[in-house]
Amino acid sequence: MPDVESAARAPVLADIEAAAERIKDRALLTPLIENPALNEAVGGRVFVKAETLQRTGSFKFRGAYNKIKLLAAAHPRPRSIVAFSSGNHAQGVAAAASLLGLPSIIVMPADAPAIKIANTKALGAEIRLYDRYGEDREAVAAAVMNERGGALVRPFDDSGVIAGQGTAGLELIRQARAAGATLDAVLVPCSGGGLASGIAIAVNALSPATAIHTVEPEGFDDTARSLRSGRIVANETTTKPTICDALMSASPGVLTFSILQRLAEGGLAVGDAEVFAAMEFAFRVLKLVVEPGGAVALAAVLHGKIPCQGRTLAVVCSGGNVDETTFCRALTPRGGRASGRLEGCGAVAG
Repeated sequence: MPDVESAARAPVLADIEAAAERIKDRALLTPLIENPALNEAVGGRVFVKAETLQRTGSFKFRGAYNKIKLLAAAHPRPRSIVAFSSGNHAQGVAAAASLLGLPSIIVMPADAPAIKIANTKALGAEIRLYDRYGEDREAVAAAVMNERGGALVRPFDDSGVIAGQGTAGLELIRQARAAGATLDAVLVPCSGGGLASGIAIAVNALSPATAIHTVEPEGFDDTARSLRSGRIVANETTTKPTICDALMSASPGVLTFSILQRLAEGGLAVGDAEVFAAMEFAFRVLKLVVEPGGAVALAAVLHGKIPCQGRTLAVVCSGGNVDETTFCRALTPRGGRASGRLEGCGAVAG
């Protein structure tokens, strides 16, 4: 099997290009969308990388499939695949493992969105629920591995996973060039940093003048604070929960932070109300269903967290796995009456 040292090595562009070749028959080439109304709203040119349309509904399939394909080719082949996740990594791992003929056991928080738990089960995974506030998910996963003899696929702090996620950045830069655009900045949703660090490697190699900004929920901006301080800092355990359930890692990964510290310009943070507004904008204007964590980069642009006037930027909408109740809240003005409500949303208050 790939050794610990290789898993902990920061990938380079060649690793991302190899990952793109490895996953090309399974992962989708997601579109890079430009919309006149969005450009007018911010006074610049903004491209949206729609990873909401990726297989399993988020970018996570890229890294999971790349990593598990490497594991499946190893000798000895693992008996099963184990992962811990609040939902999107879980679905990516379950789908990738199934495609490669391996059983998967996913450790998920009991309060994960019901749609993510249901979708993960539907993809063939066995679910082990845990209390995210009272149990250590890594300890639960370790117990499962001891019991079942599986190989762990980490959600972000692994070279194979990061390289897979970086394929989104490879596509993004090439698609922007095809549209005649040179990007001033790319904004990426960030939790543990797998997507952001992978995209940063690809973008820095192909377009070194393009700045990378991570975007996180307010109160869970550990990556932004870590980048400012020059060392890894964790979120407070008393932090108020955010609607961005996919972006609640306690701190950046050791490997991902080392990459972002070298390649990222800095980090931004957005509030829940700004995220809801971005979700509504994505639905009504861009015709995309985006989950809260997937909408933070778009929220940062729409709410002036970064200068846009006269600039060309790209934002990654990283996932679209949102439950009906949360999505309906995004489409309900704070006054409590839904405008243009969807069928079934009438009872949801703002």
